[in-house]
Amino acid sequence: MTVAIAGAAESDLGVTGRSIMELQTQAVTGALADAGLGLADVDGLATAGVSRFSATQVADYLGIRPSWSDSTFAGGSAFEMYVARAAQAIEAGQCTTVLISYGSDQRSARSRSLAGVLEPHTPEAEFEAPYGPLYPISYYAMAAQRYLHVHGAGREDLAEVAVAAREWALLNPRAYRHGAGPLTVEDVLASPMVSSPLTVADCCLVTDGGGAIVLTSLERARDLRRPPVVVLGYGEATTHTGMATADDLLRPGSIESGRRAFAMAGLRPRDVDVAQLYDSFTITVLLTLEALGFCGPGEAGDLVRSRALPYNTNGGGLSYCHPGMYGLLLLVEAVRQLRGECGPRQVAGAEIALAHGTGGIFSTHATVLLGADR
Repeated sequence: MTVAIAGAAESDLGVTGRSIMELQTQAVTGALADAGLGLADVDGLATAGVSRFSATQVADYLGIRPSWSDSTFAGGSAFEMYVARAAQAIEAGQCTTVLISYGSDQRSARSRSLAGVLEPHTPEAEFEAPYGPLYPISYYAMAAQRYLHVHGAGREDLAEVAVAAREWALLNPRAYRHGAGPLTVEDVLASPMVSSPLTVADCCLVTDGGGAIVLTSLERARDLRRPPVVVLGYGEATTHTGMATADDLLRPGSIESGRRAFAMAGLRPRDVDVAQLYDSFTITVLLTLEALGFCGPGEAGDLVRSRALPYNTNGGGLSYCHPGMYGLLLLVEAVRQLRGECGPRQVAGAEIALAHGTGGIFSTHATVLLGADR
């Protein structure tokens, strides 16, 4: 059985003053309406970031009794993982219609701090906490510093990622930085340093927001309201929890997750028309582009500078929004691109889209390949 995404929506974004459950409800209502379905049709649910029992709480709040649920917490990659598990559940007959949802009020609630979340009971804390790292930026900064050293790259290569994100955001009225005007490499380099070599402009936004998508069989999706988007392939990888156990900072698990997704789909990187890549920091994009095979090691800066590959077409986590975990909104934008709904930011003739989520400190990785149903 082939599985497809039949509906997609985002909630209010930015500084909303809304609760997590309000944002989830907005997104869920929008995605179901987009598909032409109702809550009574939903018998599968995947969500995270609400509480210890996220799926249970959301199901109860929505008044549904799913026969299948998942609340795997893997950071920003969780929602790409959910696509795989939802497809498998539908194929196995455990459920027919899966809702994947997320919401975060981190900006309104002021629940995010620069230091992040320290969990002193975890084994890695014994080796890392004494150095006082900021979580997660100090860890990504280590990877960035290593990247610049090994490849002889400059901070300009990192900055170009933020500049490209802003260019797309200026075409997206819903982007948090839509009205902020263009960004230059010089602006990025001159912004305050947070964790060398990453400045404020190298870091993702801190916003409220959420999204939802609806999956069902392709056969059924073809009879619904919107053109279906076909799930072609997926792959994931989990590598480490603390930086002390990462084998090589420049070889993230996205190498394996991408290879598995492309193999399942029978595709290659050159077949991808538009990509949505987790951009928690500028270095995340450079390493992900290389790991997924869009270019060779050390070549991502030139690829971004060339603008040859359309990616993060909504403005990304750097300029569109970043509500704690951004992975679901990667999927929403990928769906919209394949349905041709993106107006001035639409990639002409987009047939194949890739969405890649990264969680933790380059700890978890999940890649999804989607195709237009032509």
